[in-house]
Amino acid sequence: MALATRAVVVWLVLHLAASSLVQTPPGLSAAERAEIVGAHNAWRARVGTAPLLWSAELADRAQRWAETLAGSGCELQISGGNGVGENLFGARPVPPGPARRPQPITPAAVVDTWASEAGDYSYGLNACARGKTCGHYTQIVWGSTREVGCGTAMCPDHGIVWVCNYWPAGNVRGQRPY
Repeated sequence: MALATRAVVVWLVLHLAASSLVQTPPGLSAAERAEIVGAHNAWRARVGTAPLLWSAELADRAQRWAETLAGSGCELQISGGNGVGENLFGARPVPPGPARRPQPITPAAVVDTWASEAGDYSYGLNACARGKTCGHYTQIVWGSTREVGCGTAMCPDHGIVWVCNYWPAGNVRGQRPY
């Protein structure tokens, strides 16, 4: 093998070995960020609220909380407070058992799951139907909310947890979302 060819082969082997050590940074890819913001804004457009912008700061916070939840068994619980709203979503692995793998769920599907509560919200009463939940939906469309940032993490059982943070927070008691 010629010296130049050996050098290229050695470079290629070293490059591939080094690139396999580089991990993808945690959080959502640019395409996933665009998809999740787009899904939020599609729901907001239905009720006439202004589009949300992506916030790297909120995304960092959401990513840290998603990783915390993943590290503690993926039980969904809110992080709480500081004027930031939060929506949580968990997807169990499929199928159950030893061959389990993460569910193939898209960012838009996560938002659409939260927004599916829209049918349980009465604008006239400014309330959820009896026995129903609609706070995920109202946070998505909350009129004064301007920014969103989301994160996701893999659970030990191959489930996935999603966290979206919103600023300013919605779901203020006594106020209408829009």
